[in-house]
Amino acid sequence: MLGYIRLEIARARRDPGYVIMGFTMPVVMYLLFTNLGVAGDDHGWAVLHVMVSMAAFGAIGSAFNNGAGIAEDRTAGWLRQLRITPLAPVQVIAGKAGTGMLVVLPAIAGVCLSAALLNGVRLEIWQWASIVLLLWAGSLPFTLLGLAIGYRFSGQTAAVLNIAANLALAIVGGLWLPAETFPSWLKALAEWTPSFAYADLARKIAFGQAPGAGVALILTGWLVAFGVLAVYGYRRAGRVV
Repeated sequence: MLGYIRLEIARARRDPGYVIMGFTMPVVMYLLFTNLGVAGDDHGWAVLHVMVSMAAFGAIGSAFNNGAGIAEDRTAGWLRQLRITPLAPVQVIAGKAGTGMLVVLPAIAGVCLSAALLNGVRLEIWQWASIVLLLWAGSLPFTLLGLAIGYRFSGQTAAVLNIAANLALAIVGGLWLPAETFPSWLKALAEWTPSFAYADLARKIAFGQAPGAGVALILTGWLVAFGVLAVYGYRRAGRVV
């Protein structure tokens, strides 16, 4: 199991392009959103609110990108090789998900550093640590969803679906625009999305509040659902490669 995780990490290091993109895009969007057209009393709120939103957006994108190479693995016969090893499907998913948990860190760190160094965001050490930890741990459901898509679809289709899922979760989940500005029906829908729950946990810490148990339960429910989809996708992919 540990050997498989080390192998996946080594493979990820050989293709750092998606890590760089996952770092660059959310940082650029954060700086644009907070320095164009936001001033006065709104600026202090925006630099903090958007920091969490863009860190979450970047982490979700990186998590999806981690699953983009799965379709290539299927074509190359890598999944067929894994199926003849003693590794159970759950172990394979856990190993790939563990790798995905590493590639989300540049996006989270990049946005938080930009907030502190360029926008003057000042928080207590425990707040910074809690925000990074929650955004890191909370990215697991999206890593599993990216794997599920990669296991079930071809490379081109998986790439399109990953982009579509990332954009949909960002928009409906209130990462690009605050959910508070949505119509009531859309705000109610947003509060059930995994992206809203994911960002809200860290956002509460950023504003000195305690995270709600409700959003934690919602995110846990999505974690279980996406985990089941990932295992199912891996089993199905193994039958058709």
